[in-house]
Amino acid sequence: MTTIDTDTRTAASLDVVAAAARRAFAITVASTAAERAAWLTAVADALDANGPELVGLADEESHLGTARLTSELARTTAQLRLFAAAVVEGSYLEATIDHPDPQATPPRPDLRRMLRPLGPVAVFSASNFPFAFAVAGGDTASALAAGCPVIVKGHSAHPRLSARTAEVVTAALAEAGAPAGTFGHVTGRETGVALVQHPEIRAVGFTGSLHGGRALFDLAQGRPDPIPFYGELSAVNPVLITRAALEVRADELAAGLAASFTLGAGQFCTNPGVVLVPAGSRFAERVAAAVGSPAPVPMLTDGIAAAFAAGLEGLAAHDGVRVVTGAPAQRPGAGSAVVLATTTDAVIADSSALLAECFGPSTLIVEYADVDAALAAVRAVGGSLTATVHAEPGEELHEIIAVLTEVAGRVLFAGWPTGVAVSWAQQHGGPWPSTTSIHTSVGVTAMRRFLRPVAFQDAPNAALPPELRDENVLGIPRRIDGVLTLP
Repeated sequence: MTTIDTDTRTAASLDVVAAAARRAFAITVASTAAERAAWLTAVADALDANGPELVGLADEESHLGTARLTSELARTTAQLRLFAAAVVEGSYLEATIDHPDPQATPPRPDLRRMLRPLGPVAVFSASNFPFAFAVAGGDTASALAAGCPVIVKGHSAHPRLSARTAEVVTAALAEAGAPAGTFGHVTGRETGVALVQHPEIRAVGFTGSLHGGRALFDLAQGRPDPIPFYGELSAVNPVLITRAALEVRADELAAGLAASFTLGAGQFCTNPGVVLVPAGSRFAERVAAAVGSPAPVPMLTDGIAAAFAAGLEGLAAHDGVRVVTGAPAQRPGAGSAVVLATTTDAVIADSSALLAECFGPSTLIVEYADVDAALAAVRAVGGSLTATVHAEPGEELHEIIAVLTEVAGRVLFAGWPTGVAVSWAQQHGGPWPSTTSIHTSVGVTAMRRFLRPVAFQDAPNAALPPELRDENVLGIPRRIDGVLTLP
């Protein structure tokens, strides 16, 4: 395995890893869908085979529990297999053929277009998902599926797991016939910074804090040759509950919210951090009762726990906020559930203070006098990964939906946003500051981040990629002269 650890990182060492990735790209760019599918399946099989060991390491380092981690590992390997199926199916390529038309204005030559891999990709592991958003997670899987070699920067929250997972991935790829350099693993903050700036890197995938992500985004844009930086950064994921919904199922909604915002010690990027409810409903007290008095839970890192405590203390000290249950002062290294309450007037007057992400098991209940006030508060939230509405059948929702789709990439009707299915239709990404792009980091179209369109004009049939030749030997969907043609 090509690895740089924190103690030995140097520019020269990173050059070695990056050069290996560049050499590998000369092969992966020309690889067939069947070959890449085999690579992805081999990685999934190897992770499953080493599951007990990997889950044990993850639990020691993350405190997330073996049940949660076993499920997350299964999600990760299923994701790899989904990408394997998707690359063979082929529609992700957007293969398009326009035959010549001399009568068009202007005259049209023979044009054929498809998506091609960018080149070596840097991936930054997340702290809160040691499998699904880490070494072999969605960014890595989608980049490999697209035909891009990957260099992963392991997260300091789970160093032993990262190193061991990287060993498993490297061995599986080698056994499956992938070229050396298809996958690399590095560690260390300085190495991560250098990785973003390295001239061989063509794109970056990142899941982490707003501060850290913004710093790396600026580095990516400040290069002599700016590259795409796909960052998932910060979200408070607003929820709007109508009066009619509360009248019918207040206790059910309170229990659902309590379960959602405390799941995994609140360390989910889709945590419902701001919940808008009708004034006078005493919904915050219902949520507090549903939460009860749980014991503090170890958080991922001491730094995350300290940041959570500091964020809570700032919210609790605000004149417009009251603490409904829980203590803003948290035990070092751990987090306990806190429910806070405020009003739309307070949120709109000081949105930067009240709507900042507080990463941990807390939620802010915001009371509104009418729907217009609630929607004004939602707009003040800004970009989020998700937005949710709980309403009753027959309620007019067009205005609410219009605003929720302005601020979020996934809009839920009932239910709670924690939990992200991996599918063709999934969208995990929203306006700034939730992400730095319009693309998803979960689901099949996550591949789109690591692909770019190339058009071939008047090319001889034999010179074209197989996907664009006259005979559709691969049997993939193609758009021919404007008409979608299925195999």
